[in-house]
Amino acid sequence: MANILIVDDSAVVKYRLRQILERYGHVVVGEASDGIQAIIMYKGLNPDIVTMDINMPGKNGIETTIEILKDDPGAKIIMITSEACGENVIKALQSGARNYILKPFNIDRVIQTIDDVCKGNSVKGC
Repeated sequence: MANILIVDDSAVVKYRLRQILERYGHVVVGEASDGIQAIIMYKGLNPDIVTMDINMPGKNGIETTIEILKDDPGAKIIMITSEACGENVIKALQSGARNYILKPFNIDRVIQTIDDVCKGNSVKGC
């Protein structure tokens, strides 16, 4: 079981991801709608894992990931994206994200990715 911070500007995505995570025993400790809110919440909540949307208005997911990792190099961040292995996914992984999950969500893939990252496993590329 992991304590998870969900970061996404879509209320529908946050709701769906929360449903999946809680059904499988994880605890959603917070939800942020943008990068600034995510950074503040991360510092206050210290979650085990962050699911981070790549494309958000203002500070995007890659910029937010870099900033969180600057303060906490051990942060475990999983990117949420609709583009399979696109340029932004590659940038996110190079910036320190541990893995990524594709939208629309495949429940098994979401849970497997969370479990892998909890165990310290990271994807090396697409």
